[in-house]
Amino acid sequence: GGKAELIELSAEEEEMAIHAARALGLRVAGVDMIQSARGPLVLEVNASPGLEGIEQATGKDIAGEIIAYVERSVKH
Repeated sequence: GGKAELIELSAEEEEMAIHAARALGLRVAGVDMIQSARGPLVLEVNASPGLEGIEQATGKDIAGEIIAYVERSVKH
């Protein structure tokens, strides 16, 4: 029930999101995070994330970018 908002991730946040997805064996995932008094925290990792909110927030075709990523991965 949250709202997607475009932000710049810090290096720490990016590393945490990638680590969380990889820990679950996921190459494509949605990682929900929040800022806390202790720093960034991972709330959940979604193997099949909803894309509507992030596509609206970014103005990008995220589904298309995921498809292109998978196609590149298969070719290598």
